[in-house]
Amino acid sequence: MSRTIITPSAEYTSRPFRDETDFWRVRRLLIDTLADTPVGWTWDIRRWDGWRFHRECSDITPEWSQQLHLWETVDGQLVGAAHPEDPGEVYLEIHPDFRADIEDDMFAWAEQNLAGDSLLTWVFDYDVTRQNLLRSRGYAPTDALMVVRHMRMSHREILVPRIAAPYVLRSTEDTMADCARVAAVLNAGFNRTSHTAAEFHTFATESPSYRADLNLVAEAPDGSFAALVGLTIDTESGRAIIEPVCTHPDHRRHGLAHTLIQEGMRRVQALGAVDITVETGGLEAANKLYDDFGFSGVYRGVAWRKTFE
Repeated sequence: MSRTIITPSAEYTSRPFRDETDFWRVRRLLIDTLADTPVGWTWDIRRWDGWRFHRECSDITPEWSQQLHLWETVDGQLVGAAHPEDPGEVYLEIHPDFRADIEDDMFAWAEQNLAGDSLLTWVFDYDVTRQNLLRSRGYAPTDALMVVRHMRMSHREILVPRIAAPYVLRSTEDTMADCARVAAVLNAGFNRTSHTAAEFHTFATESPSYRADLNLVAEAPDGSFAALVGLTIDTESGRAIIEPVCTHPDHRRHGLAHTLIQEGMRRVQALGAVDITVETGGLEAANKLYDDFGFSGVYRGVAWRKTFE
């Protein structure tokens, strides 16, 4: 049910997510706020696209209206969206000019609609305003760490890398055979069992942020994929994203991920990328790798959690 929020400065309405049009409106909000917000303020477009398209069926289901909620100005401008990624989480996609008016209400909605025994949200160290709001609402920081690395790249010279023999560097194709190989290396590299060929085929054929020429693999002599690096570029802002990065355990210590990242960076630079980000978490080896590439920007944060009786 829609409701009206009256604040000292403006009037807003909030309502459930409805349909295909709303999906693209949220995506547009992510793009429009990118230039005016710090790194990590909202989801990148690949993550938003992946939440919908990195699955075997990309249809919008009735559950979306229960999991996503939108905030609009009285003239219909979308200024905020709240949603989970996993159960018991909430992420806010919010226009920075309107946070003082709607952010507290967004968390109130999430606590009523997304929480189980607790509700978790991620907050960067730079966002003291949100930390203070969460503390006032009964949240506390945890030890769960996130790190996003950032680099300006418009004037960097990025050389064509050479891949270690006997591997071959190539882009993936949207055939089911290649999609099965992608699923296999994702499962092995991340120690998972959830990825399938059909899941990746949907992403490769339907996601607007996917480009086959930026989905790079190191192919082993037996035809399997030994390593995978995917990149995305938003050509409007010039922001590029590295996600995912993984190497099969049987093929590590050959510099394969390093080679694929370098080639990917070279390609997005040629497409007009001026800066690039990657999520690394607290993994020492991963952060050392991006230090070597020149990712000098480091944005850290932790998960905050509220527990309910």
